[in-house]
This record gives sequence, C-alpha cells and structure tokens, in this order.
Amino acid sequence: MHRFAYLCIRSYPRPMRVGIVGASGYAGGELLRLLSNHPKFEPSYIAAGSNAGEAITSIHAHLTDYSGQTFSKTSPDEINKCDLVFLALPHGDSAALVNGIDERVKVVDLGADFRLMSRTSWEKYYGGSHAGTWVYGLPELPGQRIKIQSASRVANPGCYATSIALAVAPAVKAGVVEATDIVVVAASGTTGAGRSGKVNLSASEVMNSLTSYKFGGVHQHTPEIEESLSAISGGEVKILFTPILAPMPRGILATVTAKSSASEGKLRELYESAYKDEKFVKLLTKGSLPETSSLIGSNGVQLQIALDSHTSRLVASVAIDNLGKGAAGQAIQNANLMTGQEEDLGLSAMGIGQ
Repeated sequence: MHRFAYLCIRSYPRPMRVGIVGASGYAGGELLRLLSNHPKFEPSYIAAGSNAGEAITSIHAHLTDYSGQTFSKTSPDEINKCDLVFLALPHGDSAALVNGIDERVKVVDLGADFRLMSRTSWEKYYGGSHAGTWVYGLPELPGQRIKIQSASRVANPGCYATSIALAVAPAVKAGVVEATDIVVVAASGTTGAGRSGKVNLSASEVMNSLTSYKFGGVHQHTPEIEESLSAISGGEVKILFTPILAPMPRGILATVTAKSSASEGKLRELYESAYKDEKFVKLLTKGSLPETSSLIGSNGVQLQIALDSHTSRLVASVAIDNLGKGAAGQAIQNANLMTGQEEDLGLSAMGIGQ
C-alpha cells in the first residue's frame, strides 16, 4: 500500500461526514444514490438552495433511504463541519462558494469552474472571470491518479470530456495519430443538460428525434478535452466536436476519429496496455460494440477501436453513463482516491442492463 493511502486511511477510522451541495439536480441525486451504499462516506449534509426545506423524496422519489429528510440551505458553516464535500452546482456557482470552505475539507467540484488552465478559454466558452485551476479528476489519464491522491481540491471532468479523452488518450500519448485533426461526434441523454425546465428538452420535443446543438466548435467541453490531451501528448491538440441530443434520459456514445499510420494491431496493443489494469475502462473484444444501456447506473466505460484502412483513420467508439462515469460515479472515484480508500469502493463497472 502507498504511504499516502495508509496515512489517509489512518486519518479516517470512522465514516467520513460528507456534504452534497446542489443535491436536487440529476448529478446530486445520483450522488445520493451511490453514497447510500458507500461504507466509508456518510451523507450528513444535503443542501439544495432553491429547494431548501423540501422533502428529498419529493424530487428524487427513488431515494427511499432518505425518506423523512429535507434539503438544507447552502451554508459554508455547515460545509465546514464535513470532511468531504461534493459541489454539484451550475457552472459559475462553485467559485463563489469555495473561498468560505476550510482547507481541511476535501472538495470535489462537479461543475466547470476549476477545470480549465487557460483564462482565455474560460472567458471564450463560459464568460466571466476565471476562478483558477484544480487537479483534473480523470484518474485513467497518464499521471493523473497520483495527483488526485495528494489533492484536497479536484475538478471533476465533464461528461463528454471524459468519454472523448479516454477514447483517444492512448493513441495521442503514443503519437500515432494526427493530434491536431481529431473529429468527434457524440450523442448524450437529456440529463446532461441539467434539471431546470427547458422547452427543447420536454418529452414532446425530444422523443423520436435527434438534433445537433452547440454546433460549429462552440461546445464548452472543447477546450477541456484539448487541454487534457495536450498535457499527455506534449504538443498541440485540436478537436472538431459535434454534440447530439439523443431521445434517452442518460448515457453518452461518442465516436472519435483521427488520421493514423499505425496498424490496427499496433493500435490495439496500445489500448490494451493503457487500460489492462483499469477497474472501470473495458476494451471490448473484437466484434463487440459499446452500448449505453449496458452502463446505466455504473461507473464503467466500454470502448472499441478499429482502423478504417480506406481513410487511414483510427476509429474509437466509447460509451459511458453521463451521470455515472460522467459525473457522480467519477466524483466518488476521485473522492476515494483523495481519502485513501480503494478506488472502486461503492462503485461498479457493470450497469443494470436492459
């Protein structure tokens, strides 16, 4: 066992007091569901500013373990009574809150406020002032796990960013693709847009329809993906990203392509080597393809690769649950690492299936 992990375990002989801020949203609800079975994390402060005083089950009817409990007001004083807090707030809200949080409280932010290194990119894609940069919480990227283990503040990645980075990271790291010409088409379920009511997300608008959105390189996850991949390639990375709204509640299926001179056998060796020891990333056997329905409720990643010999392009297909590995599951995975727990504690790579 690593010395750091040993020290962390020694520091928490009791269940850790955990806070969830923004618990009325989809990611907040998934955090509550997963934490209800976590042996080391005890949800003891459950806050939702606009829903304070309302019963948790009035919004998350499936969370019967929380029957009789209500959402609390968001309070830095209450946060500071916790050992660990998850911030599941709209983009821009976490930055206003963190200055009042004690350094001893470990924080995982599910929003975008601290993901980007570039101030210019933040201002272009999000607007407003750049709050700073925290450790990027995608453990399967080269070098990130050890950084997360020693961090007290971690920025949880975006859902699209998680799937796309994992789809192409081994090839980018090895330098076997043209990293300045990565093309992505990815479809996401409607929960990725948050819980607030929007006409274009109503069932009448979404069912039996697919539509692109944030078309033409303006999606906010674009710089996040480029930064995370540039960090492992040592050079410039550019992606062309087209997101699609799919008529399903949850899940992401991303198709990523890039020009490559490597053989399919070489590419497969790279991916097998990169992910062979990972608990949540599964490179599927040849002939199998990722399915979003197989990952619902899980922290798993399904991945398949091929070489299109006609165009000499790597093709990677990847599926995740946008509320699992794309949000709440990954946040708990990061928190496990930050507190010296087993990385998969309270999590599973297997979904509930059809």
